[in-house]
Amino acid sequence: MRFILRRGGFFLLTLWAAVTINFFLPRLMPGNPALAMVAKFHGRLTGQALVSLEDLFGVNTHASLFVQYLHYLGDIATGNFGTSLYFYPESVSRVVLDAIPWTLGLVGVATILAFVLGTGVGIVSAWRRGTWLDGIVPPVFVITSAIPYFWVGMMFILIFGIRLQWLPYTFGYDPTLTPGLNAAFIGNVLEHAVLPALALLLTTIGTWILTMRNNMVTTLAEDYVRMARAKGLPNRRIMLDYAARNAILPNLTGFAMSLGFVVGGAILIEYVFDYPGVGYMLLQAVENEDYPLMQALFLLITVAVLVAILLADIATAIFDPRTRSAG
Repeated sequence: MRFILRRGGFFLLTLWAAVTINFFLPRLMPGNPALAMVAKFHGRLTGQALVSLEDLFGVNTHASLFVQYLHYLGDIATGNFGTSLYFYPESVSRVVLDAIPWTLGLVGVATILAFVLGTGVGIVSAWRRGTWLDGIVPPVFVITSAIPYFWVGMMFILIFGIRLQWLPYTFGYDPTLTPGLNAAFIGNVLEHAVLPALALLLTTIGTWILTMRNNMVTTLAEDYVRMARAKGLPNRRIMLDYAARNAILPNLTGFAMSLGFVVGGAILIEYVFDYPGVGYMLLQAVENEDYPLMQALFLLITVAVLVAILLADIATAIFDPRTRSAG
């Protein structure tokens, strides 16, 4: 319990720091969201009209910084992040909620598959070290991990989308279809997700293979693994219960951080495939100086990473009680 309370305290402190930095950074930048919005339409506003527009975008330059900060904390607590400049008049919360399912479905599933498959291949490769499997599989996937995933995505588009015309390669679904929970729409969404998901999977699985293999090789040299072999336990039980269970612990934090960054999306992949996820939205917000949307997305990514790391610490403490006293 003390371990969880201590980790929870660090989480809250870090979250407060992130929220505070997220508040001050846009206000230290030159310009004003309301003026930027007016400039897009070549207009001019003064007086009460400008003040009202500033309130709409969550920036009241006529109030003190402390009062703005208190209003900002209250807005975050109620999920009010203001109005998006680029998607005006949509609220930032509505825009983000529309994009999150696309990113979770694409990047989230690809990240989990890469971790599960990479960990499995790393376990088998370490267990059969010195064989042809260990000599071929890890180096091949390590090389694929060094290739930029947006370049792999463009090659997939060229080969499977343009040349062979096997799969669609732009947007998240066919615009002629009406979104809904029906077989036609769901099947079309899955077809559009194949190429970007494969590009992410191919370029990230090598990292998990290499790290898991190295952890397994180190663990297999431990005395308790040798003792298990001396007792004549089945190889499958030694590999999974004794070696893999302990070797996977260092990877949990890395996997948690990967899941946290899933919320941010793979910006370049979503841009290459014109995929309507959070990463593509973040790029649009930066290009169009959409400060309220940028603030919300940065805070969302930060919170997701912090929550994922907290859960990873708790899971590590459960699987390895020795970390409780060291944490």
